[in-house]
Amino acid sequence: MTGRVVLVVGASSGIGLAAAVAFSARGDAVVLVSRSGEALDAAEKACRAAGNAAVDVVVDDIGDPGGAGRIVGKTIDRHGRIDVVVHSATVMGYGTAEGMPPEVFTSVVDTAVHGTLHLAQAVLPVLRRQHGGVFIGVNSLLGSITVPQMGAYSTAKWGQRALLRTLQQETRDEPGVHVCIVSPGSINTPIYDQAANYTGRAARPPVPVLSPERVAAAIVRLADRPQRNVSVPVGPANPLIIAGFRFLPRVYDLLVGPLFRLAALTGKTVSATQGNVFRPHPAVEGAQGRWPVKR
Repeated sequence: MTGRVVLVVGASSGIGLAAAVAFSARGDAVVLVSRSGEALDAAEKACRAAGNAAVDVVVDDIGDPGGAGRIVGKTIDRHGRIDVVVHSATVMGYGTAEGMPPEVFTSVVDTAVHGTLHLAQAVLPVLRRQHGGVFIGVNSLLGSITVPQMGAYSTAKWGQRALLRTLQQETRDEPGVHVCIVSPGSINTPIYDQAANYTGRAARPPVPVLSPERVAAAIVRLADRPQRNVSVPVGPANPLIIAGFRFLPRVYDLLVGPLFRLAALTGKTVSATQGNVFRPHPAVEGAQGRWPVKR
């Protein structure tokens, strides 16, 4: 039990919620942030059920340029410090770069890139004043590769990774402040059902699918033992896929389209949807998705 103050942005669903519960089970005070107050009510109950009485809720949007300042200000007013920041807020979109509405593409990218920027600009000065703290950005396997019909998400995660790597370099002057990156592969969260989709077919995570608790465990380990200049992969296939993308680009490009359609899209037809890109869908939020998990 560490008794740290942990700020989790994107805490109402998926990896963020699993991380919040994991920190709660260790006795850390957690501050849960999401756009959806209704979903945060359920997240707060899950953290209290894990044994944590020190749970605060902030309903705000990290995509709003003023949101990060409000979030950090409320956390400091309540606890006086911030020891760990977990930034897992993201939205996803399926569809070709030509066919996706530009406002959807832009919002997917903005949530990852500008959301990370807003949060870093608000919280890193606090960590510097404290001479200590850990900022953990949840990136993705798609921050290292590209996949057809996932251009918006890849662009978002490549941009976010570039920003996080820059922040790692720019905080080297403060040895107690660490910026860490976690890069999951396929994780059983509701994001696949929440995503914007312009492919005409329902989406699913490619196998092997891991539980969000696997990512949460990696996040907790980083909070305990931060690693600089390292992106921690979560998923056994990640290194192989990245190696194929980098060293065998012709073979990768030949195979990635057919494999994506086979592994990441189902046979179910769906109408075009903006998903939760512009507004939350609390009814389908939660730590777990509906997909079989590799044990």
